[in-house]
Amino acid sequence: MKWRAAIVALAGMFVLAGCAMHHRGPQPGQLTLGMVTDVGGLGDQSFNDSAYRGLLASQAQLGAYIQVLQSRSAPDYQPNLSALSNLHFEMIYAIGFLMSGDLDEVARANPTQHYAIIDAVVPDPNVVSVTFKEEDGSFLAGALAAMMSRTHHIAFLGGQDIPLLEKFEAGFVAGAREIDPSTRVDVKYVGSFDDVAAGKELTQLLFDGGADIVYSAAGKATLGSIDAVKTRTGDYVIGVDSDQDGKAPGKILTSMVKKVDVAVFDVAKAIQEGHPLSGHLVLGLKQHAIGLTDFRYTRDQIGPSRLARLARIEQAIEDGRISPPNTRPGEAAFRPVPVP
Repeated sequence: MKWRAAIVALAGMFVLAGCAMHHRGPQPGQLTLGMVTDVGGLGDQSFNDSAYRGLLASQAQLGAYIQVLQSRSAPDYQPNLSALSNLHFEMIYAIGFLMSGDLDEVARANPTQHYAIIDAVVPDPNVVSVTFKEEDGSFLAGALAAMMSRTHHIAFLGGQDIPLLEKFEAGFVAGAREIDPSTRVDVKYVGSFDDVAAGKELTQLLFDGGADIVYSAAGKATLGSIDAVKTRTGDYVIGVDSDQDGKAPGKILTSMVKKVDVAVFDVAKAIQEGHPLSGHLVLGLKQHAIGLTDFRYTRDQIGPSRLARLARIEQAIEDGRISPPNTRPGEAAFRPVPVP
């Protein structure tokens, strides 16, 4: 009865799926997975939604009972993590680097509970930390943008100016330089990951300033970038985290996809198989956890010769011949690598 009482008490705080829609607890022996979203929440069509797809896949393929608590602001992180911990889920996911401090406190207070965090490293023995080599996919995005730009002027729009987003920025700028060192790359930051209006306004400013392609790595604020490009002729946006190409067909050149859903599912599967993961997992292009979409709306505009060149660059990254930088000093030191 502990599960039933706790779920009813928390009903106003969370989004449930499957059998939990009726406030029923898990069945005996059923894998139990909880998730706390970042402030963008479900429906961001980006990072949180990608993680949630992994949770839904765990429900469908592993028979898991799943529960999601949505965070409206940063003060919600610790109470949400604690609420799920009190229900003793077999795995609790913290979605986003902003939760690292709160997760560290909660994990220390619950040493037998398993946790996973995306995009941060929390060095507690009961936490598996999953980070991505965003610079790999961003390098490809920059290379494609430089190949496609009519003006030799492109732009990067980030959410917050933090080390995580520096990986996106550095990879993108270096990728453009790989194709054309004279390409101008403007850089701006929204200051948040959920201000859609600011994302739109800043994207318009970047376009009006001469950029014809904007890579928007800004979480939910990227929806503003997508809205901004819809009425422009000859300009493109590059999406982020999830496949956003269909949000404005033909106007989103590609999306730089982080397969957070795959990471969430793999962590759940390891729990079910009796060997929970721990430590720090780093996933990149070589692990097929990062990459661009299949250009289903823009393939004709890009053309076969550019796609072939992009494929050669991708192979060079996988082979280690190109090492995309993940910091601004690394980006400044990067020199193009001849790729046959």
